[in-house]
This record gives sequence, structure tokens and C-alpha cells, in this order.
Amino acid sequence: MTESTREGQPVEVLTPTQCWDLLQSEEVGRLAVTLGYHPDIFPVNFIVDDQCVLFRTAEGTKLAASVLGEAVAFEIDGYDAAAGQAWSVVVKGQAEEIETMDELFAAEDLPLFPWHTSPKRRYVRIRPQELTGRRFEVDR
Repeated sequence: MTESTREGQPVEVLTPTQCWDLLQSEEVGRLAVTLGYHPDIFPVNFIVDDQCVLFRTAEGTKLAASVLGEAVAFEIDGYDAAAGQAWSVVVKGQAEEIETMDELFAAEDLPLFPWHTSPKRRYVRIRPQELTGRRFEVDR
């Protein structure tokens, strides 16, 4: 499906399958949270598991804002210079800390490793309530 911007440039609306494929092709995204009335954004490395976004973190603002807030947004994007296209995928939903032993063991078996050497022992899952994606030609 395509739509047009005000300038007439076509924008391709991505299907859920295309969005999941792009999410599975990337390793780093941005987590947007709000704690109180203060928005914040964090780069995180992540993995897709059972149509959820999963990331590791330590205790702190990112964990608290993720699981205590009403909702989070998670975004990835990319640019294909050869094709002259850019794209973006946004996941909006509820974040929850993984706490049961079975789920923790399953999460430990996933190929999700912190990039930073500080311990990141907490796992957070984003359960999507909304998944959107767009692709468009880059105007040079």
C-alpha cells in the first residue's frame, strides 16, 4: 500500500510481515519512555522473540521507565544508499520485566548479549499493541 506526502512523494506503508522482517534484520534500536512528565530515549541492542521485542538492561531509569510507565515506543530505521530508500519501523506497546524462572531460562538461551561490559541482568519484553512501518525514496 502506498500513500503520498504533501509534496506528492510516495510512501510505502509496510505490512506487519515486512515490519517483523526488518526488526529481525537489525540489532540496535531506540527505546522511547516517559517517566513522570520527562521523556527519554535510549539506544538498546535487542532481539525479536515470539513477535515481541526483547532487550537486556540493568537497574535504573531505563528499566523503571519501561515497566512503570503506561507504554513505550521502540523504533528502528535504515537507509539503503544503493536503492535510494529509507525506512522506519515503530513498535508501540507495554513493556514488562521477565521474572518467572521458565521465561528467564528461555531468555538466557537467546542470542542477546550486552554490548557494554557492565552487568545487564534484567530482561524486558515489549508486547506490541501497534506496529507500523514506512519506506520511501530519498530525495537527493
